[in-house]
Parts: sequence; C-alpha cells; structure tokens
Amino acid sequence: MAAGRFGPRVAAAIDAVRYFGIRAGRRPHRFIAIWAVVVDGRVFVRSWDGKPGGWYHTLLEDPHGVLQAGERLVRVRARRVRGDRLLDAIDVAYAAKYHTPGSLKYVRGFARPPRRERTIELVPPTAAAATITSRGTPRKTRSPSAAAS
Repeated sequence: MAAGRFGPRVAAAIDAVRYFGIRAGRRPHRFIAIWAVVVDGRVFVRSWDGKPGGWYHTLLEDPHGVLQAGERLVRVRARRVRGDRLLDAIDVAYAAKYHTPGSLKYVRGFARPPRRERTIELVPPTAAAATITSRGTPRKTRSPSAAAS
C-alpha cells in the first residue's frame, strides 16, 4: 500500500458500491450517503452544493471522519485535491461508475466548477488505517443532490 492510500481491498470495497456513507468530523452524527470514485487506488468524493455545515465544509474544518462501504467502516482524513489532470481523471471515473440515465445529470454537474473544485481525497488517518467496529447505516438517497452538502 502506498503511503497515504488505502489498501486495495478497501479501495475495491468503495469502488464496488454505488453509495457509501460518510460521517464528517469527530462529532457523532448519522452517516450521509454520497458518491465516491476510485482513481489509481485513491478515493475521491465531491460535494454537490457545498452547504455551510454540511459534510464538505465539516471536513475542511475537521478533516477526520469515518466512511462506510457496505458493512466496512474505516477512519479517514480528508485533503483537498488540486491539479487539472487528476480532476479530469476523477471526472472520467464518475462518468464510468455512475452511467445510468438518471445519474448523467449529476455526473455532468460534478464535472463543472464549482463542484469540481469541491473534490476531496479520503486517505487513511495514518499510514496504517484501522477499520473500526461500530456499525451505522447510510441514509439512502436517489441522487447526490439530496444527500450531498
């Protein structure tokens, strides 16, 4: 596993599910379902509307959180993403993973500023990310606009 990246099993688990749950910051709250993509073994998320107090701004203020992929819960740290080449690859990954007719509007929207600028990479909090054992269920939504902040 490369430093600052999840192992292949964790990345594959995230890549395999359509929605995954995120609990942003260290304060306890419910999981919120959002879309995630994996590019070169790295995990990325984008906020649809970037509401103050939502998961995106919470991660900017307190970059620690927990993600849920299926039944697996993993501690994460958020970091902002820069660079057009990487952002382009993330655009392609969203289009490949979320290709249903109902998803296309959101995939196109994620590829436009300012949503593209609200890209966050989720990384292990340390070189040896630990899976945690508490369980939670992400709220199911039909689109990222209903769940994203």
